[in-house]
Amino acid sequence: MSPFPPQLRRALRRPLQWQWPHALAAGLMLGVGLGIGYGLGGREHADMATRARAVPAFAREAVAAHAVYVPEQRHPVEVAAQQQAHLVQWLSKRLGVPLKVPALDALGYHLVGGRLLPGEAGQSRAQFMYEDAAGRRVTLYVSVLARTGGVKAPASFQWTEEGATHGFYWVDGRQGYAVSAALPRDQLYALAEAIYRQLD
Repeated sequence: MSPFPPQLRRALRRPLQWQWPHALAAGLMLGVGLGIGYGLGGREHADMATRARAVPAFAREAVAAHAVYVPEQRHPVEVAAQQQAHLVQWLSKRLGVPLKVPALDALGYHLVGGRLLPGEAGQSRAQFMYEDAAGRRVTLYVSVLARTGGVKAPASFQWTEEGATHGFYWVDGRQGYAVSAALPRDQLYALAEAIYRQLD
């Protein structure tokens, strides 16, 4: 078998000489691109974590409680609206503050009832549930904030959004309130404003 002619050997070597610099450049570009992508992804994740920390614990609890109990058909509340006086007295005693149940009938929502819920550091929370003729439900979550390390009162309603659940929360004195529903922002704002006026 005769060896390759010199011209063929040179032709075979030439493409390999050109491929190495291009492969090296492509590898560097890929590495830099992955590094930048990872860095931006990490920053985005950190920004999301910062935003989550900015929302008070009681507002996050309100969204979670809303998601758990609103789909419930047989037992959405512990005490039904027919026993409203007992409900208010019981929850007021458990939270240690006098509570009021806002009336939202003018906006098309009637009281279904309420329940007692646990909060952070073993504190009690109250949830009131309302429903309209179409079966859409809104919850009002009431919490009493700790005297030390409490949440600084927002200047106005603060908006939260977790999937399909939207909400407004605010702080009045030592009490934190959160209204949650799968409603457009303007409709939920009208409900939150009506609740705020009645509680003020």
